[in-house]
Amino acid sequence: MKKRMTTDLCIIGGGSGGLSVAAGAAQMGARVVLVEGGRMGGDCLNYGCVPSKALIAAARQAHQMTTGQPFGITPVEPEIDFAAVKAHVASVIEGIAPNDSVERFRGLGVEVIEEYGRFVSPTELQAGDTLISARRFVIASGSSPFVPPIPGLEKVPYDTNETIFANTDKPDHLIIIGGGPIGMELAQAHRRLKCKVTVLEGMLALGKDDAELTAIALARIRGEGVNIVEGAMAERISGKKGAIAVHTKDGTTWRGSHLLIAVGRKPNIERLNLDVAGVEHHRAGIKVDAGLKTTNRRVYAIGDVAGGLQFTHMAAYQAGIVIRSALFGLPSRATTAHIPWATYTDPELAQVGLTEAEARKIHGERLEVVRYDYAENDRARAERNTDGLVKLMLVKGRPVGASIIGGQAGELITLWSLAIASKLKVGAVAGMVAPYPTLSELNKRAAGAYFTPRLFHNPWVKRLVRLVQKF
Repeated sequence: MKKRMTTDLCIIGGGSGGLSVAAGAAQMGARVVLVEGGRMGGDCLNYGCVPSKALIAAARQAHQMTTGQPFGITPVEPEIDFAAVKAHVASVIEGIAPNDSVERFRGLGVEVIEEYGRFVSPTELQAGDTLISARRFVIASGSSPFVPPIPGLEKVPYDTNETIFANTDKPDHLIIIGGGPIGMELAQAHRRLKCKVTVLEGMLALGKDDAELTAIALARIRGEGVNIVEGAMAERISGKKGAIAVHTKDGTTWRGSHLLIAVGRKPNIERLNLDVAGVEHHRAGIKVDAGLKTTNRRVYAIGDVAGGLQFTHMAAYQAGIVIRSALFGLPSRATTAHIPWATYTDPELAQVGLTEAEARKIHGERLEVVRYDYAENDRARAERNTDGLVKLMLVKGRPVGASIIGGQAGELITLWSLAIASKLKVGAVAGMVAPYPTLSELNKRAAGAYFTPRLFHNPWVKRLVRLVQKF
C-alpha cells in the first residue's frame, strides 16, 4: 500500500549539494524529505574527492622515501602493500561517512527515504512505496563516469572511479584512457605506488587548463615515469583479465594488465522521469536559469546534474543559492567567476576565473598578465620545491583570473577567489602582510609585481623622490 507524504522541500540525491540543502533547510524550520537510493555522501565521499586524495597521500609518502638525497637523506625503495593502501583509503571514507549518514540527517529533522525517486507528475515524486508531494523539489542526483562506446570494451574488465578504489589488486601496468584531472591524478599516484602507467589521451592532457602551467605538471609526471600519449584516440579494445590491449586510430597497440576509463562524466537523469515533470534536459544535464530553476518553476537542479562546473564545492555553493530562493523567496543568481578548482597532481594545478587565453579573447589590450615564480620564494627554496608560478590576469588593477602551479596551489588559489568575489583590486593583496617564510607570500609578491614597473621604472617617481629629499 502506497504511503503519501506532503513536504515543503523534497531533495533528490544525497551528495554534497543535496546534503547541504537538506541540512540548511531543516535547521531553518522547513519540512524536508531527502530521497537517496545509493550511498549517502554521493560520488565525492565514496568514489571521488575523498578516496582519490587518500590514495594520493599514500603515494606521496612512498615517493618521499625515494627523493631525500638533496636533503642529505639516503633514499630507500618502499615496500608497497597495495591492499593496505586501499585499506587506508577505505578507513578515510569510513571516518568521514558519519557526517553524511542517514542517522545524522534524521537527527537534524530530515525525513530520509532510502530509495531512488522518479517524478509521476510536475508536483509529485515516487520513491519506493512513498508518494511525495512537495512545494519545491531540488534535483541533486549528481553524475556518473561516462563509458564511451569503444568496440570491445564490453568484453574486457575495466575500472572507473566508482570501482578502482575498492580494487586491492596492484596493477602491473595500468592503462588509463583519458588525460583529464582524474586520469592524471590517478596516473601519478599509481606510478608512485610502483605500477607501470600509460595514459592515452585523444587530444591534449589537462587540456582545459592553462597550457603554460600544464606543461610544468606534465613534465614532472613524465619525469616520474608515466607514459603520457597525446592524440591517441582509442579505436578498439581486446584481451582478457590481466592482458588488455588498447588499439588506437594511428595503428598503435598499447598493452597492459589493467584498464581505467576516465574520459568524463554523464548526468544521473535516467531514473528521474523528467519529461513527466516538465523539466527540460539535454545531454550535458538539466537546463537551469541563473537562479538554478528548471523549466518547471517548482523544481531546482544543482551540482553535476545541472551541467557546468562539476565540483563538490560548486554544488555546495549552489545549495546556498537554492536555500535563499526556496526558503526566503529572495532573488538569487549563481555565478562562476569566483569558483576555484584544483587538480591534485604534484605539482598541484589551480585556477579561478579566466585563464590567460580566455582573458585575452575577452579583454584584449586592456589585459595585463603578471607572473611570480616559486623559485623566488624562500619557503619553496627551503623545501626544494621551486617548480611553479603564480599568474594573474588583471584589468585596470582588478583580477579577472588567477592560475597557479606548484606546491599547495589548491590552498593558495582561495585568496584570488575571495578577491574576485569581493571585487577587490590587486593592491589589497599587495598590501597584506604574510608570515615569513610561507608560500602565501607568493600571492603577495605576485600582486606586488603589478606595481613594480609603475614604481621602480617610472622616471616621475624618481624625480619626486629626489625633490622630497631636498627638504
